[in-house]
Amino acid sequence: MTARDPSFRCAGASDARQEPTAGTASTVRAFLLVENVGPWGADALNDARLPDGLGAALARVARDARVRPLLVRRPDRSTHQAGIRVFAAFAHPVRPWLETTVLADPHELLDLDLGALGEGRSPGLTPYDGTLLCVCTHGRHDACCAERGRPVAAALAAASPEATWEVSHIGGDRFAGNLLVLPEGLYYGRLDPDAAVRVADAHTRGRLDLDHLRGRSSYAMPVQFAEIALRRKLDETTGSALRLVSRRRDGQRTEATFEVGGTRWQVVVETTQGAEQLQLTCRATRDNPVPAHELVSVSELRS
Repeated sequence: MTARDPSFRCAGASDARQEPTAGTASTVRAFLLVENVGPWGADALNDARLPDGLGAALARVARDARVRPLLVRRPDRSTHQAGIRVFAAFAHPVRPWLETTVLADPHELLDLDLGALGEGRSPGLTPYDGTLLCVCTHGRHDACCAERGRPVAAALAAASPEATWEVSHIGGDRFAGNLLVLPEGLYYGRLDPDAAVRVADAHTRGRLDLDHLRGRSSYAMPVQFAEIALRRKLDETTGSALRLVSRRRDGQRTEATFEVGGTRWQVVVETTQGAEQLQLTCRATRDNPVPAHELVSVSELRS
């Protein structure tokens, strides 16, 4: 194994090679956010200061239910109530929803109906009519997330204190600062503090920032790329303007059909693995190819 340079920063390397961010969001629909002020350690659930065995048990239950468990905390590490704040989010592409509760005992996490959440049904919590701005600051997992994420979290906390949370690893460390907006499941990357505030402000107005949007987590990565490509072609930033009608994958090629204002568009994307092997995260122990999406065509479908 080749010795790793401790000064290597994956986000800087990704910036230098001008790696596109579109189509790089994790593919997740169901999220469980658990308040934990930390420290989190490299593996958040297993290394955080949860009662013995609870983190591993919750990870198993969540995995079986197809739910992504994440730890969250306020940027100032404070808590706003006694107990443990929990959020359940389902990032449906048309009807996303968010629920919350406060648990008195962390063992109650295992009583939550994660099976229902994974299937897009309410786990029985209280509906939450708001937005969560979740900034990855998980420095023990990847240094770039802390170095680039914490200034972003601080800026968002100053502008939107109730909405802003720091979050454990969400994927795509090399695109730090990373922001996950729930319940919509929108991933944004390469944010600095000013850009993050602009993204949050646009979101309150129902708009997407296409310069920083990595993708919508309810879609597979090639479909994320297709949505962003079509939005750029149409100069369409309204969040609800596009509806995915169908998608079909044949090998490396994905055909996605969207409806926009009564008109249907077909977007064809080809996804390949780069020939060059690179270190993609700060802590990676082996090199990997960089996935690449290429826009093949965008065409209006005639009836």
